[in-house]
Amino acid sequence: MLVASLPGDGIGPEVTRQALRVLDALGLEGLTVEEAPIGGAAYRASGHPLPDETLDLARRADAILFGAVGDPDCDDLERHLRPEQAILGIRKALGLFANLRPANLFPELADASALRPEIARDIDVMIVRELTGDVYFGDKGMRTTEAGLREGYDLMSYDEAEIARIARTGFETARARDGKLCSVDKANVLETSQLWRDVVTEVAADYANVELSHLYVDNAAMQLVRDPGQFDTIVTGNLFGDILSDLASMCAGSIGMLPSASLDKDGKGLYEPIHGSAPDIAGQGKANPLATILSAGMMLRYSLDQAEAADRIEAAVGRALAGGLRTADLGGSATTVEAADAVIAAL
Repeated sequence: MLVASLPGDGIGPEVTRQALRVLDALGLEGLTVEEAPIGGAAYRASGHPLPDETLDLARRADAILFGAVGDPDCDDLERHLRPEQAILGIRKALGLFANLRPANLFPELADASALRPEIARDIDVMIVRELTGDVYFGDKGMRTTEAGLREGYDLMSYDEAEIARIARTGFETARARDGKLCSVDKANVLETSQLWRDVVTEVAADYANVELSHLYVDNAAMQLVRDPGQFDTIVTGNLFGDILSDLASMCAGSIGMLPSASLDKDGKGLYEPIHGSAPDIAGQGKANPLATILSAGMMLRYSLDQAEAADRIEAAVGRALAGGLRTADLGGSATTVEAADAVIAAL
């Protein structure tokens, strides 16, 4: 089992290092790790945020453990050289079209949620986000109007095959959970979303045992904070999924607690925390590594056929929290290393 470790920028190296410590503590036979630069770190080393050597390692690996990309010192670079383009590029190159983002509240963190405890305790939702289409990958640019005004544009588009593919992932995910799938769109104003709703409804005919509902994205955001317990699995496009999953993270206590998986059609995946590079706290030992540790657990479960080891990691995180572990984002003072130490002790 070859794991590609791509730590990246900001707090990425710090949290990735601790996740690898947890993996090492499991003592899994045949697990090897190779590291490569990505993002701003790669640009400074080689002049490109996604070097050929890094992409080659990602292709060879059975799974990828990813830290974060984003570096303010690179903000003035041409867009194709900015660190963020590395994650978009690797998703596209490897066909990682399905992003799974679980948001569930550990009971010990009820007070850390942005919601009242009696509402927050019901959070257990999986957001299935399409990753390789939408405005992030559509035609974009800057132009001048006839009136001489600067105008930016970004094209949102999906074809029916792209929608059907992610819809099936949503239905399969919901079927393995509680059998409820909510499709989120903006079909009342967007033609792209109308096609989305039509195709998802067509795919539903193959999943009679899954209950399908539809919500507009603005209403979905409101419902997530009003009554998150009504949701089991949500499937949505790239832009809406990006926004809703960050919203769900604060409902679940902290963005530092949410892992994610980005999968291809065969189950190979890239696993990363959703919190980003957080350059303002990089190198200070303040970063919460639990989302990255839980991402490593997802990697074991979805790509490496190590469900028992994944269960152990998730249980260990729960026991560490029950024992009082709190990083700064959770109202405590535990350092990045101390957080991983607590999880390893709980193993």
